[in-house]
Amino acid sequence: MNTSTYFLGMAASAGLIMAIGAQNAFILRQGVRREHVAAVVAVCAVSDAALIALGTAGIGAASAVFPLAIPLMTVAGILFLSVYGLQAARRAWRPTGDGLHGHGGAALTLRSALLQAAAFSWLNPHAWLDTTVLLGSLANAQGDAGRWAFAAGAMTSSLLWFTVLAWAAGRLAPLFRRPHTWRVFDAGVAMMMIALAGGLTMQTLKG
Repeated sequence: MNTSTYFLGMAASAGLIMAIGAQNAFILRQGVRREHVAAVVAVCAVSDAALIALGTAGIGAASAVFPLAIPLMTVAGILFLSVYGLQAARRAWRPTGDGLHGHGGAALTLRSALLQAAAFSWLNPHAWLDTTVLLGSLANAQGDAGRWAFAAGAMTSSLLWFTVLAWAAGRLAPLFRRPHTWRVFDAGVAMMMIALAGGLTMQTLKG
C-alpha cells in the first residue's frame, strides 16, 4: 500500500468530517447519554466506508443513468432533518425530565438508534457530497495504483473521528446532568437541523 497516499486520504477525510453536522450531532447525543454508543459509531463508520467505496468505484457517473435518484434522496433528507429538528426544538422548549436522560428525550431502543444513525448517514445529501463525490473524486485522482490506498485512509479517518467524538461526548456526561445544558444543546441541534433542511430546500428549488 502507498503509505503517503493512505495518509493523504486520512487528512482529506478528516478535513471534511470534523465539522459538526447532523451525523456528528447525533453521535454526540448518544455519547453523552451513553446509549448504544458502539453500535451507533459502527453504523456511521460502516456507512461512511460504503459511501467512500462507492465514490472510489466511480458510482458518481450513475447519477446520469438515474437522474431522479439525487432529487428523491434530497427530499427524503429534508423531511428527516425537519422532523428531527422539530423534535429537538420541542425538547428544548418543553423538557420532559430533570436529569441526564430526561432532558435528552426518551431513551432510544437499539433498533431505533441504529435506524436513526443509518438515516443520518444515508439520507443526508451533504454526506453523499463529502464522501461519494468529493472523496471519491480525490481517490480517483490518485490513479489506479493509489485510489484504494486513498480510500482506505479516508475510511480509517472516519472511524477514528467517530470513535474519538463518542468518547469525548461521554466525558461531558456530568455537565449534561444539569437541565439547562440539555436545553441549550437541543436548541442548537434544532437550529442546525432546520438550517440544513432549509438550505437543501433552497438548493433544490434553485436547481
